[in-house]
Amino acid sequence: QVQLVESGGGLVRPGGSLRLSCAASGRIFSIYDLGWYRQAPGKQRELVALMSSSGVTTYPDSVKGRFTISRDNAKNTVYLQMDSLKPEDTAVYYCNVNWITHSVWGQGTQVTVSS
Repeated sequence: QVQLVESGGGLVRPGGSLRLSCAASGRIFSIYDLGWYRQAPGKQRELVALMSSSGVTTYPDSVKGRFTISRDNAKNTVYLQMDSLKPEDTAVYYCNVNWITHSVWGQGTQVTVSS
């Protein structure tokens, strides 16, 4: 079973940048899609970035223009580049990979945006 491990979270000032990594224990191929989600205390988990198997990316308006999802096939790693961070971006961020038959989630990494 493929496992996903997020890293790169931490404390950052408003307007700053952070890059999250999601390392897979195996090759990420033949997927349906992959993405990043976030969840703040007391709130529902929300999608912040999605990439289809064809490479098409989708972002909600809340992060569009600030977040970028990408992948490095050689390293079996998915990234989330976050720029112009805002306090409302504070949450636990999770990566997710979906195959047509099942899905896998990472354990999450905390991102705190505060001055």
